[in-house]
Amino acid sequence: MARLSTEERRKFRVRNAVKASGRLRLSVHRSLQHIYAQIIDDSKGHTLAAVSSKSLRLSGNKTEVAKKVGIAIAEAAKAKGIAQVVFDRGSFKYHGRVKALAEGAREGGLEF
Repeated sequence: MARLSTEERRKFRVRNAVKASGRLRLSVHRSLQHIYAQIIDDSKGHTLAAVSSKSLRLSGNKTEVAKKVGIAIAEAAKAKGIAQVVFDRGSFKYHGRVKALAEGAREGGLEF
């Protein structure tokens, strides 16, 4: 079997710890241009809400855009009656745009 890269090992380690909590998961993915956030129910395997900078057509500073995406995912969660989630940063460090998205989601009313 092929060895996993450091990034893949970090992703699996974080994801397994998050799934063990049993709560809904706020998953974050970051690309060079956009940032994506979705709330996932792992027990059913369904995505309950999803928002991205691409779908919102936001432009400007990437960190500010990430914060707006966080606020938007919190509003989408409120509309579905979701108040508590666990934050899944995947293989990304909790820094920069990922941190801004988390702070925006907290400002929007999500608890994690």
